[in-house]
Amino acid sequence: MASTERLRRITEAVREAGRVGVAELAELTGASEMTVRRDLETLAAQGVLERYRGGARSLLLRGEEPPFALRSQEASEAKRRIAAEVAELISDGESVVLDSGTTCLEVARALEHRRITVMPLSLHAVNALVGAPHLTLLVPGGRPRPGEQALTGPLTEASLAALRFDTAVIGCCGLDAANGLTAYDLEDAAAKRAAMASARRVIAVAEGAKLTRTALAFVAPVSALHAVVTDGSAPEDGTDRLTAAGVTVRKV
Repeated sequence: MASTERLRRITEAVREAGRVGVAELAELTGASEMTVRRDLETLAAQGVLERYRGGARSLLLRGEEPPFALRSQEASEAKRRIAAEVAELISDGESVVLDSGTTCLEVARALEHRRITVMPLSLHAVNALVGAPHLTLLVPGGRPRPGEQALTGPLTEASLAALRFDTAVIGCCGLDAANGLTAYDLEDAAAKRAAMASARRVIAVAEGAKLTRTALAFVAPVSALHAVVTDGSAPEDGTDRLTAAGVTVRKV
């Protein structure tokens, strides 16, 4: 089992059970207890869990989003494919508002050498685009969330309200035809709504697993989306329902 998959399994197991012993996690992952202990130290450093002698207890509630550092290691190849597809959908000369999150960070990297105007809603993406030779970078106001570095709050929403973009690229924590696009954080959801309201076209990006989840904060119905770009792991029934709702779905 690859290390990123092992970390994901351990995180899920500890979050579901509340606390789990090293021996149980070694059996679950097929790794040695020594390897599991190293993984637990890694996850403890990321704020996912707390170590105790012989095991670990979760610091994440079931409805909370895993830390950015952990999510950035998950489905990285799928996120790069999604980002490349989104870049193909954006023409030179467009103005783009780019949401926060790990998939949108990959979109920022895919757009680095394009002749476009971009306003990222994340300091991670701002840093990725600083110094891009042909791109015009706009930086909104707002308060960055720790770790996530997503810009939210009244200053972010005011920055978005003052502009009109050709395209909004929006990340999500959950997406399905019945419950719409959802997020874990209420302020993040408000920033996503403001970004969508400021754009002529809305493209949602989500790796396949997001199409099986619903998070706490409602952002928008799927009718507000023009396209969804996901990867081949997305469930057929989920993508079929989105298509039936009038959303163009692109699988990569």
